[in-house]
Amino acid sequence: MMAFFIGCLAGLGYVAFLVWKYRDREIRSLEYVLLQVAVPRDNEIKIDAAEQMFASIYSIFQSGFWSFLKPQEHVSFEIVAKKEDIRFYVCVPKKHVDLVEKQIHGAYPGADIKVVEEYSIFSKDGKVAFAALTLSSSDFFPIRVYRDLPTDSLSSLTSVLAKMEEGEGAAIQILIQPSDGKWRKMGHSYVAKTKRDESNPEKASFKVDPKTLEAIDQKTSKSGFNTVIRIVVSSPAKESASMHLSNIISSFQQFSSDHNHFTKVKYPVKQFFIIDFVYRYFPLFNLPFLKQYGVLNTDELSTIYHFPNKSVETPHIFWLNAKRAPAPMQIPSSGLFIGISKYRGVERRICIGDDDRRRHMYVIGKTGTGKSQLLEELVMQDIENGKGCAVIDPHGDLITGILTRMPPKRAEDVIYFDPSDSQRPMGFNMLESRTELEQHFVATSIVGLMYKLFDPMKTGIIGPRFEHAIRNAMLTVMQAVPNGTFIEVVQVLQRPDFVQELLPRVSDPIVRRYWTDQIAQTADFHKSEVLDYIVSKFGRFVTNRLIRNMIGQSKSSFDFRNAMDEGKILLVNLAKGKLGEENSNFLGLILVPRILVSAMSRTDITEEARRDFYLYVDEFQNFATPDFAQILSEARKYRLNLIVANQFIGQMEEEVKNAVFGNVGTLVSFRIGVTDANYLQHEFQPVFNETDLINIDRYNAYVKTIVKGEPVKPFSVDLTKDMRHINSLRNNQVANAIIQLSRLKYGRSKELVEAEITQRARL
Repeated sequence: MMAFFIGCLAGLGYVAFLVWKYRDREIRSLEYVLLQVAVPRDNEIKIDAAEQMFASIYSIFQSGFWSFLKPQEHVSFEIVAKKEDIRFYVCVPKKHVDLVEKQIHGAYPGADIKVVEEYSIFSKDGKVAFAALTLSSSDFFPIRVYRDLPTDSLSSLTSVLAKMEEGEGAAIQILIQPSDGKWRKMGHSYVAKTKRDESNPEKASFKVDPKTLEAIDQKTSKSGFNTVIRIVVSSPAKESASMHLSNIISSFQQFSSDHNHFTKVKYPVKQFFIIDFVYRYFPLFNLPFLKQYGVLNTDELSTIYHFPNKSVETPHIFWLNAKRAPAPMQIPSSGLFIGISKYRGVERRICIGDDDRRRHMYVIGKTGTGKSQLLEELVMQDIENGKGCAVIDPHGDLITGILTRMPPKRAEDVIYFDPSDSQRPMGFNMLESRTELEQHFVATSIVGLMYKLFDPMKTGIIGPRFEHAIRNAMLTVMQAVPNGTFIEVVQVLQRPDFVQELLPRVSDPIVRRYWTDQIAQTADFHKSEVLDYIVSKFGRFVTNRLIRNMIGQSKSSFDFRNAMDEGKILLVNLAKGKLGEENSNFLGLILVPRILVSAMSRTDITEEARRDFYLYVDEFQNFATPDFAQILSEARKYRLNLIVANQFIGQMEEEVKNAVFGNVGTLVSFRIGVTDANYLQHEFQPVFNETDLINIDRYNAYVKTIVKGEPVKPFSVDLTKDMRHINSLRNNQVANAIIQLSRLKYGRSKELVEAEITQRARL
């Protein structure tokens, strides 16, 4: 009786000790960090890499005389499945996150590890089925390991998980805790005792297979972990939940050996199990008659849990579609902020210095990948930093976003150029020029514009006669008519008497002789055929009231050169929805060269005195003539720095494409198509390949840039932003006020403009 009483007291004392030892386990469980791990689909890493990973994680074992007073730390390795989605997670104590991340990266160098929010497989009205597994025999008896299996064990497990339907979810949770050496000693004792008994004929009642003893020796030669395996399934129907659970448990039969296998643990109360699962509690005790967990060595753990490689063909696995790479150390952390380099838990700010920005930037990416968002962020930085910039936007959304974030302190610097504003049109005289050199550059630009609009393939629609005639007509007006416009150019082409009126004021004898010799000696039929053909091409713009009221004004509303020198903010809204595609392209094609002409006029001041001006052009291929190559190669010395963007390389003409890739210092690639990836992979190899360029996540990009003029290795950058915060800063009232201020400051009354044009056109 006394022995029973003492035993009860000892039992109660042990329970009390366990309650005290684990008194704060809820708090500790909340200090765990959930990591989502994704590996490249094409990786060929073998299962034994996971074995080394587990062996290194054993280092979290707490030893020492007083260690029994504290719970051993544990780590949870999990596979979670929902409809068409299978993901791998690792849940780690916060203090061991760095250690575990390093071990995962050591085994899987290409793995992407990110901290994520807690997942949930449960639904409001879902039915839950659950089970826990442990070893059926003594811990030192091994199960089958990957070397003994015909295929990757993960294929069987994930194939079952891939069958989840809408509203269903399943999770396999494997908690591991470094085990002390008791299980190993028991194994050694068993082997030693068996060998002694077999050597003694009197005690050898049966003979143990030598392979069993060898298997025990192999298992006990490696580090072991106390292991809890929990399986939970949630489904709208109880029968479906039970069926999925049964299938998952069946997939664990592949690990059964002649020595050991998994069996279910009795969990009489579902609520207790769910609490243990959600909080990832490790069992408080493990008794022979109430076994809660077994011991698996690193070999066995890596067999059950490892990250997939290319041999696992199960659908819906969440793969790392595109690699990441760290930014080189020489990348500056100050300057124009691009994004964050995230690699193996290390985050770094990525910036581009002012001098390297002068080598220009090219941004490419499909719609919806983050290209426009990046442009907006770059523009806003220049605006906040007091820099001058121009934005040419063929859609209008980019400029709208910029206006809603415009700092009030820079409202006076904004020139909002909206050609669709019919009531207060701004003036833009295409022929404005200060010197004879500029006159010829303007003429060449407009000829290039005509080729781009009407004969991009150089089929002869715009031929030498057309080019010769329009060039001389423009030079005639620029030399003979003060503040001449395209209205006068059309008159020159239509009215011989007007030409005769202007000729005495034409200073260039070559231009004058074009009219007095060549045209005068051309038969009226051929003359009208050529000139009328040219008028028919330009007439569509001159007869359009919206465009005419803009390009027909003799004086531009603002001076591009002054805008550059004074650091103005020029926002050009060429929204195709308002203007039409042809008008939008036409205006863009005359604006871009005009900005270059203005930049080139800075030769009258020293290079050091030239203020940096940043030109942003979205869908720039619409506005890029062969002259664009000259812009890229020469703009740098005039401190005109380009940031151009588009969706497809194929949209660019060959000459422009060669100019872009031959001159830009910074290349930013969001997700692109197969054809473009095939072309661009040569820019990013050997760090990134074609597959990476096609599959990179939204709001992530690959960057190839220069630092102090020297190229550096390409790297990945994360450009995700807190859009809720950004949108909360937007102010439509400020945007509207800036638009109205710009209209009043730079626009003119429609009636006044039309009256002036009527007078100039002699209508």
